[in-house]
Amino acid sequence: MQLDEFNALDAAEASLVVSVWAAVPGWVDAIVAARPYASIEALRSYAGDLAGVWSRADLDAAIAHHPRIGEKPSGTGAEADASRKEQSAMASAADEVAAAISAGNWTYEERFGRVFLIRAAGRSPQEMLAELHRRLGNDDDTEAREATAQLAEIALLRLDSTIVADQVEPEEAE
Repeated sequence: MQLDEFNALDAAEASLVVSVWAAVPGWVDAIVAARPYASIEALRSYAGDLAGVWSRADLDAAIAHHPRIGEKPSGTGAEADASRKEQSAMASAADEVAAAISAGNWTYEERFGRVFLIRAAGRSPQEMLAELHRRLGNDDDTEAREATAQLAEIALLRLDSTIVADQVEPEEAE
C-alpha cells in the first residue's frame, strides 16, 4: 500500500491496517489520528517513538494475537499472514530444535504468564532457541522490557512491509 493510500483510508480501515502491526489500542488510535504523514520516515519515526513507551498492559494486549514460535499461525487474516512470513525459517528447523523450542515455549509461559515473543524475521531457529534459553533467566521486569522491545521491532518491520513510498510519475518527454 502506498503512503498516500494509507493517509486516505477512513479511520476504521486504517485502524485495521495498523492493528496488524501491533494490536495495542492506544498506539493504533494515535497513529491513525496523526495522519496524514508527509513521508514513510515520519510515520515510522512516530510509530517507533510511541512504541518506545509501551507498558506491560500494552504488551499483554498485543501478545494475545501472536502465535507461539514454531506453531503454524491459524487464520486467514493479514496478521496470520505476517506471522507465517516472519516465522518461515521454522519450516527448516531440525526436529530436535523445533522440539526444544516447543518445550521452551511452555516453560516460558509457566514462568512469565505469556507467550515467548521474539522478532523471528531474520533469525534462524537456533538463534531463536538460544534467545529463548537466555531470556528464561531474566527476572519478570527485565523480560517484560525485552518482550516489549521485540514487539516494537515486529511492529516496525510489519509497517515497513506494508507501506511503500508513493510512486512519482515520470514527466512526459517533450
